[in-house]
Amino acid sequence: MRIPMTCCLCPFLVCLCFIQRCYGASHHVPTKVPSKNQTKLANGETEVHHRPKRGWIWNQFFVLEEHIGPDAQYVGKLHSNSDKGDGSVRYILSGEGAGTIFIIDEVTGDIHATKSLDRERKAHYVLHAQALDRNTEEALEPKSEFIIKVQDINDNAPKFPDGPFEATVPEMSEVGTSVLQVTATDSDDPTYGNSAKIVYSILQGQPYFSVDPKTGIIRTALPNMDREAREHYTVVIQAKDMAGQVGGLSGSTTINITLTDVNDNPPKFPQKNYQVLVLESAEVGTPVGKLKANDDDLGTNADIKYTIINSEGANMFSIATNRDTKEGIVSLKKPLNYERKKTYTLHIEGLNTHADPRFTYLGPFKDTATLKISVGDVDEAPVFSMDYYILDVYENSPSGTEVGTVTARDPDGDNKPVRYELDGKEEEESYFRIDAKSGVIRTTQPLDREDTPWHNITVVASEVGNPVLFSHVPVTVQVLDTNDNPPEVAADEEVIVCESSRPGQVIQTVRAVDKDDFANGQRFSFALPSQLPVNPNFTLKDNEDSTASIIARRRRFSHLTQELYELPIVVWDGGEPSLTGTSTLTLRVCPCQRHGRIRMCQGEAFLSSAGLSTGALIAILLCIIILLAIVVLFITLRRSKKEPLIISEEDIRENVVTYDDEGGGEEDTEAFDIVALRNPAAAEELKFRRDIRPEARSQCGFAHDRGSLV
Repeated sequence: MRIPMTCCLCPFLVCLCFIQRCYGASHHVPTKVPSKNQTKLANGETEVHHRPKRGWIWNQFFVLEEHIGPDAQYVGKLHSNSDKGDGSVRYILSGEGAGTIFIIDEVTGDIHATKSLDRERKAHYVLHAQALDRNTEEALEPKSEFIIKVQDINDNAPKFPDGPFEATVPEMSEVGTSVLQVTATDSDDPTYGNSAKIVYSILQGQPYFSVDPKTGIIRTALPNMDREAREHYTVVIQAKDMAGQVGGLSGSTTINITLTDVNDNPPKFPQKNYQVLVLESAEVGTPVGKLKANDDDLGTNADIKYTIINSEGANMFSIATNRDTKEGIVSLKKPLNYERKKTYTLHIEGLNTHADPRFTYLGPFKDTATLKISVGDVDEAPVFSMDYYILDVYENSPSGTEVGTVTARDPDGDNKPVRYELDGKEEEESYFRIDAKSGVIRTTQPLDREDTPWHNITVVASEVGNPVLFSHVPVTVQVLDTNDNPPEVAADEEVIVCESSRPGQVIQTVRAVDKDDFANGQRFSFALPSQLPVNPNFTLKDNEDSTASIIARRRRFSHLTQELYELPIVVWDGGEPSLTGTSTLTLRVCPCQRHGRIRMCQGEAFLSSAGLSTGALIAILLCIIILLAIVVLFITLRRSKKEPLIISEEDIRENVVTYDDEGGGEEDTEAFDIVALRNPAAAEELKFRRDIRPEARSQCGFAHDRGSLV
């Protein structure tokens, strides 16, 4: 408890007052010069103005918190120099807590606290003091402000505001690995004593973990802590104030620490040998077995890749890892055949895919196991000796000619007999038949290569007595060519003979075509029929390259004399046996004009160059004729139209016509009726005709020989 400053200052103030009085009594000034507080009177005397001095005898006050005594706690005393101790001074207190928490003795100025205070709620109070004359209520001292501070005691224990805590640390961590830092708070005054000085200690969790007493950092205390042995730990940390001394307050919190996994365990197969049975009818891609290597680690640390490491197993089977179950799934890679191989041995390796180099000293992170696969026998359909057959037969061969043979056998051990037949769904079946026992295929009718050069059929083989088990094989039959079609001259375009042709001039080169295969039709020869007389107009030259040239033998061809000529040509091929054919060509004579090497008749050339057919030309001519008829009709109607004499109904008296003819005088009075000039309606009725000559003239009056008609 602190002693109020008034108790210490009172003796000092008494000494100061005593020195002042002594000094004033022992010093005399001969000549007084008025000071600022003096006034010189008329009689030579000086009046001294005494300025009141502030005489508050007090300083900052302190009060202990959490006071629980029966009496009010004494805080301090206020005193003014104006107070002579006769009770004439009254002290007044105002401000925070005045009258409720803090009371003052109006006579003595003693201040007391009537309630227990808590520094953590309010650390200080600001109050105002004033000294009054009890009789006049005048202020002896101006109002002054002072502070009462609440002095701290150790009444608050440390707390962990964020607890309890969750923390993780990798397993197998080194000693001293930081896990978590915890921090406690103390509401006491950190600037006064050790009330808020905290020291950390561990109450639970040893010998696995430790805590730094100053920072609160939790660290590992044991090496090689294995998650697979123990995963969870509970650690209790205590925070104690007063620097951990006896009597200090404390608080604690709990930290739940979990060891996280690292890849420190290699995979292990629970057994070294496995066995499975697979039927030979299993389809490719079918899973045939599975096995699993155990790994005590978690997540990616337990990922395993399975591999078949021997060629015997890798050629026939494949293995893949199921990500959900971590199992190795063995699947069939190629078809099985019990009769060829009855067992397979697979050496399978399981390897960690995420090895940690820190733990390689624990050994290789892989393991191996053996899987023996036994192939089960099933009753299978017959198997053909080939996947497909290509046979051939000459065209025009008689019915029953052998085409070829297909062969199938029962792959099972009992080797049952096989029955053959053609697939009845195909149209090609009508051309062939097959022997049910031997598999010999024969024709049922002569075949024509030019009609169908290839035939596709399907042969079905089944076990005798068990038609449910059957297999198919495609058979392609090629019809071979024989020289059974005579050649003929190709008539791709019309042969034109120009009127200007000269003897020896090549009219056109012709070639031959043959429906037979290229092997029998690649060489052709040409000649004119020998049984006919010599043609006086044309001759034929064999070019010995499977073409022939038609040559003119005379000149002066005229399409007016003879437009068409027929020329028979004999052509034979080089096949075995050789065949001969006669073709008759039609030659047209016409006037020609040259367009490069092409000769065309002039009329045909015009039509061809215009790109119009005869029907189109006729349609164009009809359109032109119709247009001409319309024009002629329009002109005729225009000429036959009569023009009116007067085209306006205006008064003729408003029109003046100038002329140069001499008037006839009285003889001309009957040429025109003057009334018609004055009446437009009458003019319409008296239109004179231009086709007849008027016999009489109307009477007309003239003002003079040359003038205007009125």
